[in-house]
Amino acid sequence: MADKGTLYIISAPSGAGKTSLVAALVDKLEQVRISVSHTTRAMRAGEEDGVNYHFTDRNTFVQQVEKGRFLEHAEVFGNLYGTSADWVAQTLRGGEDVILEIDWQGATQIRKQLPDSVSIFILPPSLETLAERLRGRDTDDETVIQQRLDGAQDEMSHYGEFDYLVVNDDFQRALYELEAVLEARRLITARQSARLAGTLSNLLAKR
Repeated sequence: MADKGTLYIISAPSGAGKTSLVAALVDKLEQVRISVSHTTRAMRAGEEDGVNYHFTDRNTFVQQVEKGRFLEHAEVFGNLYGTSADWVAQTLRGGEDVILEIDWQGATQIRKQLPDSVSIFILPPSLETLAERLRGRDTDDETVIQQRLDGAQDEMSHYGEFDYLVVNDDFQRALYELEAVLEARRLITARQSARLAGTLSNLLAKR
């Protein structure tokens, strides 16, 4: 039996530090990849198409939805976001873990289609800290920041739908906790049996 990767869903309100934590996690662990979402939102300074997002226009995005090319899709603050179904399936079959950074709505869609997926929610330590982080980005005007803050509590109210809960108060601690989840999942017997087929065969061979 081939070793199949695990799909991880990681959600958080804007400003909780999800993107930075996931990037650090991928740097530490092998065989894990971040799914690059498709979006209709405008590219920000320093972003690169195909790296941060696959940037596209709304008409093209809608056509892809109609063709069933997205594993999940949602509209957030007036912009559309979606996850490529083909890329995720191919990557998992190759034995690599995949991380999806999506909101709770997308997470709900994914769990219904792929019940074996593992979901993690990241919380900020306080609303005050969340506001400071959003303003510290210096990428959105105050109107957008206030919209994100207004939506944060609704987003966070869905934490109970997730398998794991991490509070990003201390970055290194939060990173350790995320790493622990992935490492533990890799030790599940089904995955270890595939990886250690030769070793197990040797250990159990009759002498």
